[in-house]
Amino acid sequence: MKQFVSIIIALYLCCLSVLAQEYTSTRKKVMNYQRIDEKAIHFGFCVGLNMMDFTITPRVDSLIANVTDLSTGFHIQAVSVARLTDKLELRFLPGVAFGQRDLSFYLKDQPFGKKQQLESSYIELPLMLKYKSVRVNNYRGYLVGGLNPRFDLAKTYREEDDIYMDLKLNDICYELGGGFDFYLPYFKFSIELRGSWGLFNVLNIRSTPHPEYQNAIEKLRSSVYMISFYIE
Repeated sequence: MKQFVSIIIALYLCCLSVLAQEYTSTRKKVMNYQRIDEKAIHFGFCVGLNMMDFTITPRVDSLIANVTDLSTGFHIQAVSVARLTDKLELRFLPGVAFGQRDLSFYLKDQPFGKKQQLESSYIELPLMLKYKSVRVNNYRGYLVGGLNPRFDLAKTYREEDDIYMDLKLNDICYELGGGFDFYLPYFKFSIELRGSWGLFNVLNIRSTPHPEYQNAIEKLRSSVYMISFYIE
C-alpha cells in the first residue's frame, strides 16, 4: 500500500510542477486538440488501479474486525461526455472493477485470528459532474463528483459454504476526486484520483456456522480509492 500511495503522490507532484511552469511561462504554445472542448458529446475510455477497503462500525463484542493486507485491483470504463458549459460537463462511466479485501477477526489479547478474503467483481454505472479550471496552454485541472450504483457479481456463495462474512450485491456510492487534463495533438489524456464511499450497510446477515464473526460488526460500508487514466 505504501508503494501505491508513493507512486500516486509522485505522479501528482510531477503534474503540479508542470502546471506551475505553465502558469509562470510567458512563451505562447501551440494549442493542441481544441475541438474536444467544443463538442456537445464525445467518448473515450478509462483504465486504472484501485484499492478496496471497508469502513467498519463494530458492535460491543470481544471480537475485533479490521481490514488487513489491502490488495491492488483494476477497473475498466467506457467514457461518455455531454458538454453543459465551457467549464462543466456530465460524465457517464459504465464499466467493471475487480478487487479484494482481507477481513480479519481477532481478540484484543491475540495479534492473530481468522481471516476471510472477500473478492468483488463490480458492474459500475457512475454518473459524474466534472468542473474544469481555465485551460492554460495544453493543461487543465478539474474536480469531479457524483453517484455510482454498484452491483457485485462475485457473491455466489451457497448456503453450505463455510464462510464467515457475506456481502450484499447492490450498493450506491458517492464519489469525489480531481485530476489534470493533458491536451495532446490527437487526443486528451487525463490522470485522476478519486475516492468512493458507500451509502448503505453491505453486511448480509445470513445463516452461517460462525455467527460470532458477522455479529461482531454492526455496519459495513464499502470504500474504494482509485487512480484512473483517461483517453478522450
